[in-house]
Amino acid sequence: MTKVVTQTKHFGVALILMWAVAKIPLGYLSRLALPLYIVAMVLLVLTALIGDQAKGAQRWLDLQVIRIQPSELMKIALPLMLAWYFDRYERVLNLKHYFIAAILMVAPVILILKQPDLGTSILVLASGFFVLFFAGMSLRVLGFIATISVLVMPFAWSMLEPYQQTRVLTLLNPASDPLGAGYHTIQSTIAIGSGGFWGKGWMEGTQSQLNFLPEGTTDFVFAVLGEEFGFIGVLIIFLAYLVLVWRGLQIATRAPNVFSRLSGASITLTLFIYAFVNVGMVIGLLPIVGVPLPLISFGGSSAVTVLIGIGILMNFRANRRLIQT
Repeated sequence: MTKVVTQTKHFGVALILMWAVAKIPLGYLSRLALPLYIVAMVLLVLTALIGDQAKGAQRWLDLQVIRIQPSELMKIALPLMLAWYFDRYERVLNLKHYFIAAILMVAPVILILKQPDLGTSILVLASGFFVLFFAGMSLRVLGFIATISVLVMPFAWSMLEPYQQTRVLTLLNPASDPLGAGYHTIQSTIAIGSGGFWGKGWMEGTQSQLNFLPEGTTDFVFAVLGEEFGFIGVLIIFLAYLVLVWRGLQIATRAPNVFSRLSGASITLTLFIYAFVNVGMVIGLLPIVGVPLPLISFGGSSAVTVLIGIGILMNFRANRRLIQT
């Protein structure tokens, strides 16, 4: 019950922020992109220097008045920053601009990886990449990035913490360590499979209610839903996400300017990646990277980030309507 009350408060704050962002004039929102990115970078640096440590990670920053996770802010700040940058230089874009944009994207990703937080770094990287892609990045540049990515893989692997490397390796055979690194994957797949077509019913799941399934309210809440509501419940969740992504892309394609089109598409597709990575790790297709299920997992930071992103899309939709009238 305590978590229900806490999450209700989280959503209350997130909904207020969503409404506030939706009401900001589009010109002001564009001008906020650079200051927001700078603030997010400063907070990430401060987190690396004086951030709170918990469970072997240094991801939180205590500002006395509020305790925040700056990497969550970067999920919104980076696509807005890159969209503003490409909007500003739209008429003179060349390879130099893409290179600068890549630096703006990679800098926060490295800071987040050092926390360490592989899941959030993937989402931030995806949000930036989508902006670059929709800004018209050529196939030649994409090929160059792919080549560089392959070359830096050994370096990226060495940057991962030992437990993260173990998670990646265990993905190939979870049964090799059923009581250790493979435990989460094994229990989550058992939970989803045992749900069948209709599920076992609300609060009737054995894996979740008997505490076989770790993190049942956060990272692995999808397994709980699969066990208790079955294939039908999971299908409804998928359809809800698809409708949300479809509507977001529709708003982005009809947005009034380059800034709103790029940032809108990036925010929407990052939400898709959010859900895709969580479901993929729960069913054993992707390594466990600690990504919550959007709007369902317990946690305030994720709810605030996702609903602010939706508020930005609402802003673009409202401004398009105002321009048309």
